[in-house]
Amino acid sequence: MAAPMEDDEPVSSDDYYSLLNCPRTATQDELKAAYRRLCMVYHPDKHREDEDKQLAEQLFNQVHTAYEILSDPQKRTIYDIYGKKGLEVEWDVVPRTRTPQEIREEYERLQKEREERRLQQRANPKGTISVKVDATDVFDQYDGYEEEERRFPRVEISQMGISQSVEMPLTSKDTATLSGSLQSQNGMGGGTVNCSLRRITSDQGWAEFEVGAGEGLFLGLKGHRVISKGCWGQVSGILQSTPRGFRPGLNTVVSRQLDKNTAGFLVWRWGMASNITTQIVRTTTASSFTASVQLGIPVCFMSASYTYKVQDEDQTSYKMVAKAGTFGAVFEYGGEKKISTHSRLGAFVSIGVPTGVMVKVKLNRANQMYLFPIHLCHEIAPNAVFYGSVVPVLVYFAMKKLVMDPYLRRQKEEDLEKKKESSMKETLEKKREAESAVRLMQATVQRIVEAEEAKQGLVILSAWYGKLVATENRGAEPGKVIDVTVPLQCHVKDSKLILTETSKTGLPGFYDPAVGEDKSLRVVYKFHSVMHEVTVEDDQPLRIPKQSHRIPDPS
Repeated sequence: MAAPMEDDEPVSSDDYYSLLNCPRTATQDELKAAYRRLCMVYHPDKHREDEDKQLAEQLFNQVHTAYEILSDPQKRTIYDIYGKKGLEVEWDVVPRTRTPQEIREEYERLQKEREERRLQQRANPKGTISVKVDATDVFDQYDGYEEEERRFPRVEISQMGISQSVEMPLTSKDTATLSGSLQSQNGMGGGTVNCSLRRITSDQGWAEFEVGAGEGLFLGLKGHRVISKGCWGQVSGILQSTPRGFRPGLNTVVSRQLDKNTAGFLVWRWGMASNITTQIVRTTTASSFTASVQLGIPVCFMSASYTYKVQDEDQTSYKMVAKAGTFGAVFEYGGEKKISTHSRLGAFVSIGVPTGVMVKVKLNRANQMYLFPIHLCHEIAPNAVFYGSVVPVLVYFAMKKLVMDPYLRRQKEEDLEKKKESSMKETLEKKREAESAVRLMQATVQRIVEAEEAKQGLVILSAWYGKLVATENRGAEPGKVIDVTVPLQCHVKDSKLILTETSKTGLPGFYDPAVGEDKSLRVVYKFHSVMHEVTVEDDQPLRIPKQSHRIPDPS
């Protein structure tokens, strides 16, 4: 059996396609045409000097290997899925002669086995830390006879809570979870500890047993089952010990997919706080909406929330929540965004009766959440609402400008330098190969240029690849561009040049002069004795000549 790949990232499979300048969807005829064209340049018999023959043989072998892999349907499928390392695997269970579909099925099986091994070795820690700050003394005004002089407002921590859980996969179907929590408020504290065991009974459901202790002994049994397509149900039984004995409880949840983006939920709870809740959730790429109604004793409420998702790289979202019930009403608004690869920061203002005004700051870091509710005022005071809305925004932009941006910029520069150092040896080798390829192309390019000039066809006058500077003088950053005039002219056929939608780094005669940085290709060419110019990004396709590339006549 083939051992699954242990690499965390997928193996790049663009090298062979780039070498032949063919798209990943290329047909056998397109591959054969590209192979024959490069053979005309690199075949050792086309060169006389011993040194040229040696260089040509090396490059010809690379081209031949690329064509041999991509022209074989089974090898090509393995290469597309696994990359070059997949071709080195000893395939015992799935022979190389099987169909592409069978190979893909084997790959999925191996991926599943690898994921199961990872699950068995992984503990998935999740936690929440909450620190509630009482700052009501800043905005609430009290008249006291004992205070003759104005004192400095007192800000103090009124409540703290910590919860943590760790998952421990036992087998591919069994998972144990250990969780606990601690709370402290106004000098009083408490805590709980829970342990649960979940077993996947089938593809349609699972069962879970839970035991815990804290404010008495807690026993629970939960089951989940897919009822039909788009519909599932969940039932949990609870047995909670109290000073008056054990009290049972029962929770049931039924969910139904109403359409592609909308789901409905019906929840019934019986026991210490009996109620029935119905909820509708609609989620799209641009927004999400949730509406809930709960009827119970003693709590009844209605709530609605709307989240608008900005389509940007920071995954910014803005949220509004309205809730009203037997114990008051609250309106909440705010937003959150990604501040780093694994972190999100959010801030929300809550205005309610009888809670008053509160600011909630939330930081998510991987699977850890940090909550900082700041109680500003017991009543709805306009100044508390204003400062609660404006100050967090000002603090965020100040921290972003003074701390986060310089840190992320410095980290990016350090990562880039490390990447350059690690790839320096490989870059030098690629540079030598590119220079050798250009040397071998000279005679072929000379013949192509003479043939194109004779019919006023396509002649590449200059071509530069690398980190080009988009300025009026059309310069480039020193040492980060290379001249690729000869390689591009070598690809001209019948007065046309076509480059596929992939990085140009793998093309014959090219290499990466600016590792880890954005690169472009600028071409100045002549067609029908008229000057043309075009600049494209590294991964964009290029087809020339085009009328849109024509340089206007200054006269």
